[in-house]
Amino acid sequence: MTTLLLRNGAVHSPADPFATAMVVENDTIAWIGAEGAAAAHVDAVDAVLDLGGALVTPAFVDAHVHATATGLAATGLDLTGAPSLAHALTALEEHTKARGLSGPGRVVLGHGWDDTGWPEGRPPTPAELDRATGGATVYLSRTDVHSAACSPALLALVPGEHGDTPLAGAAHHVARAAAYAALTPADRLAAQRVTRERAAALGIGTLHECGGPEIAGEADFRALAVLAAEEAGPDVLGYWGALAHDAEHARALRADLGAHGLGGDLFIDGSLGSHTACLHAPYADDPGTGLTHLDAEQVATHLAACTRAGIQAGFHAIGDAAIGAILAAARDLIAGPHAAAFRALRHRVEHAELLDADAVQAFAELGLTASVQPAFDAAWGGPDGMYVRRLGAERAALMNPLAALSAAGVPLAFGSDAPVTPLDPWGTIRAAAFHRTPGQRISVRAAFAAHTRGGHRAAGRDDAGVLVPGAPATYAVWDTTELVVQAPDTRLSGWSTDPRSGTPGLPDLDPGLPLPRCLRTAVRGTTVYAAEGALDPA
Repeated sequence: MTTLLLRNGAVHSPADPFATAMVVENDTIAWIGAEGAAAAHVDAVDAVLDLGGALVTPAFVDAHVHATATGLAATGLDLTGAPSLAHALTALEEHTKARGLSGPGRVVLGHGWDDTGWPEGRPPTPAELDRATGGATVYLSRTDVHSAACSPALLALVPGEHGDTPLAGAAHHVARAAAYAALTPADRLAAQRVTRERAAALGIGTLHECGGPEIAGEADFRALAVLAAEEAGPDVLGYWGALAHDAEHARALRADLGAHGLGGDLFIDGSLGSHTACLHAPYADDPGTGLTHLDAEQVATHLAACTRAGIQAGFHAIGDAAIGAILAAARDLIAGPHAAAFRALRHRVEHAELLDADAVQAFAELGLTASVQPAFDAAWGGPDGMYVRRLGAERAALMNPLAALSAAGVPLAFGSDAPVTPLDPWGTIRAAAFHRTPGQRISVRAAFAAHTRGGHRAAGRDDAGVLVPGAPATYAVWDTTELVVQAPDTRLSGWSTDPRSGTPGLPDLDPGLPLPRCLRTAVRGTTVYAAEGALDPA
């Protein structure tokens, strides 16, 4: 048995709101309490970690990640934040030359461009990509990863006629598969390692990998599972985005792939930025209503098959029409004999962005989990953001209704959808607490719960994500500012800071202040990250 005493800090625990110390035995939390009692444990443990005033919290869960794509973006061409088309093309040319990728037969992968704020007002054309790379095969995914700018060499591998606009829908999936075919197993493994290492350094202890046949394929999904089993790092729970035709098929799919659930990015629609999210009414800046990848019958069949098999299901749904298809199928299911099983499985809706009040209430009544990304609002919300351009002000105000979902009792699980937005748990909590639509702000405490315990509960793991005796010892240690209680309602925050309330504090996340720095991350008692020169056990 290995035992560790962490003391002289602040331990965020509902078991003791004033705790300063914690004992870990192997992979489990054994004790939490005050500094006065910690001395009694010193002689009984194998090592002592003096926190020096640092904060200990449950490790974060990122409930929606694409590990390989995230690692590739971190180590390759990342066009996130490129201020113009000209800047993006220059970055592409420089990256291609620096990596020796110019010319026919070479493959260039990149991610992150967003033309909505570019002065040119348009994405790159195939001819521009060709000139910048000397004829290489180029795949540049848009920031939302639902469309991509492709060079002529890549377009030649995609059936059909293609103009100068980025590929979306099925054509995009074909182009992505063709481009990613150039990756070797070693390339994929290296990218996955980068993602897990980065996550651990940010205090993330669990990743929900959202894979699928149209995302990175079976080999990629299996390789990540093997990596997570063989190398220390954040836990990985895999969600496989493929349709189940009946209960037997659902069981076979999950068993074959070792998937935790059959959902994640099982696409009903696309994204707002690419004009592919499925809407009831046309876009404000486009006459279309988006794309539908699954029809109502397919949605209903998958939900029913998974429910009867006792397997958690889920869908990618952003637009109100896509979400409506899920709600209609769910209402039909709970009208039959499988109502209790349906609610118990906590079926997930990934993104769940455009919801009116009726849809929010339906989520609560049906027991659906909303797996959401508050950083989307930080990136694209507000009066001048992409949401307003795509939807108009009235519909944009309905986007990412975190406060409404929380008030209705809908279970929330926070994630990043990396590489769409970066792995950044404290930044995600800040985005929720300072939502661009003030009426949809939630307290830091509620947001923190959604990014820790909420992610575990979304996966049916009710014993994890909280620091109490008997819980898994998956935690992070933080160098941070004074602990406070932040909530949109000043009456609530005022009472919560009163010692009589017994509310444990969290870092001050006011915009402009530095975010907490991770000093140490442990997953089930094993240290998977330690900042250099910080907090060495004695």
